[in-house]
Amino acid sequence: MIPFLKPVLVVEDSTEDFTALGRAFRKHGLQNPVLRCEDGDQALEYLQGYGTSSQLPSDLPAIILLDLNMPGTDGRTVLKTLKQDPQLFKIPVIIFTTSSNNEDIEECYRLGANSYVTKPINYPALEEKVRLIVRYWLEFNELPSPN
Repeated sequence: MIPFLKPVLVVEDSTEDFTALGRAFRKHGLQNPVLRCEDGDQALEYLQGYGTSSQLPSDLPAIILLDLNMPGTDGRTVLKTLKQDPQLFKIPVIIFTTSSNNEDIEECYRLGANSYVTKPINYPALEEKVRLIVRYWLEFNELPSPN
């Protein structure tokens, strides 16, 4: 019997970045389904309304990879909203962004980020970061139950 694997949610507006992430996830044997929300509004609609619409996945994700700089509702607002929601605050949120600005890093941890990872420019470095994320967050780490 195959155990149920909770999805990994990637909140990323760049199709190119999402495609590269997907390729790296597959290379490192990620078995979890990968879901994409293209902006913060779509992510909040899914996360706050899970199970209420046949259009949305019925399960909350195991982890969230969240870009900061997106059009519309940005990653900071999504992070703040998730960490203030009693049903969602336990989901680990990994900020995955191009910004290495110390103010962004400080603000994200203040808002409740569980990890902050900068997106590398070259693909081999991206693969290595994805490998480490998968190993730590989905293999070694004990995740809380959603209830």
